[in-house]
Amino acid sequence: MSNIEGVILDWAGTAVDFGCFAPVNVFVDIFKHAGIEVTMEEARGPMGMLKIDHIRAMLSMPRVSALWKEAYGRAFNEEDVQRLYAEFEPALMVSLSEYTNPIPGVIDTVEALRSQGLKIGSTTGYTSSMMEVVVAGAKEKGYAPDHVVTPDDTGSYGRPYPYMIYRNMEHLKLSAAWKVVKVGDTTSDIKEGVQAGVWSVGVAVGSSEMGLGEEEFHGLSASEKEAAIARTKQVFMEHGADFTISTMAELPALIERINGLLAEGKRPGFVR
Repeated sequence: MSNIEGVILDWAGTAVDFGCFAPVNVFVDIFKHAGIEVTMEEARGPMGMLKIDHIRAMLSMPRVSALWKEAYGRAFNEEDVQRLYAEFEPALMVSLSEYTNPIPGVIDTVEALRSQGLKIGSTTGYTSSMMEVVVAGAKEKGYAPDHVVTPDDTGSYGRPYPYMIYRNMEHLKLSAAWKVVKVGDTTSDIKEGVQAGVWSVGVAVGSSEMGLGEEEFHGLSASEKEAAIARTKQVFMEHGADFTISTMAELPALIERINGLLAEGKRPGFVR
């Protein structure tokens, strides 16, 4: 059968933690402690990457890099990266358990997909120790994928490398990349899916890319919500997404559409 066999979901901002707030505030704080004021947009920019790679990416941003040189009289080095990360990880672990609530619609969507025989994998930018907290908290609240892969399982080669997706495929016995859908809420997720050769889908509402908390989003007018969703989807498409959805509730219908495309001989990337 030329149908989708499995779906691989990101965690924070896709399946749990509406708006992906757990890591963002910590990134802002550790840079502030180092004397560098970063914006929320800069803190969110590399979201989805392995967190130490995220710090490297932030330090490499022209404005942040210039501020670092101004403050320290030199460019940042690997020792700086390691020192910032040494502060980041324990700070994140303190609050991580508070950010494990499934995003509305995710549990029902996963149940619907499983009822159709699909397997549910997952990838993340969190380390294995971080995911122990997230997986346990989400499971208590009703969300548990069939498999979890972290960058620790792939030699610290996280997104945008495709290896976490391949590890899911191996464990879940998914027969071909074009029979797999990857769903995420960041440009790193999109790139991961594209480089793995799977169908790459961006989800807008609750995403780090949109950057709004649940109350903030629902406080918007209908036209403001529509504009925020459209902006977010546009970013995903610019980074190579095959498709975008507003919420996870739209995923089962999208998979039906993709099955139709597969029957026509289409493969991931045909619209790019």
